[in-house]
Amino acid sequence: MFILDCFKHCNWKAARLIGCGALLGSYGVRILSSRDAKKVYTEGTAAVLRMKDEVLKDVTTICENCSDIAADAKEINERRQAEIDAQQIEDARAVLAAADHAERPE
Repeated sequence: MFILDCFKHCNWKAARLIGCGALLGSYGVRILSSRDAKKVYTEGTAAVLRMKDEVLKDVTTICENCSDIAADAKEINERRQAEIDAQQIEDARAVLAAADHAERPE
């Protein structure tokens, strides 16, 4: 009688899911450790390593380009600053010349 009461209260859906999970788990381990699966893992790992090498090449190229761009930008700024300095010198000379001209009575 006690056993029949246990069967009545048993959740059969959960029991079936647990049974299927155990069955799939045991076959899953066999499938995942098979020679064919290892071959797939090896090919996948090799592809990832090739992709890593290509990404590193691209990163190196980008870094080199950024260095070139930064060097060119510094050169442009230095040229621009030299032009500004030259203009300021010319402006100062013009101010001094005007001051000299204003001080001299004619």
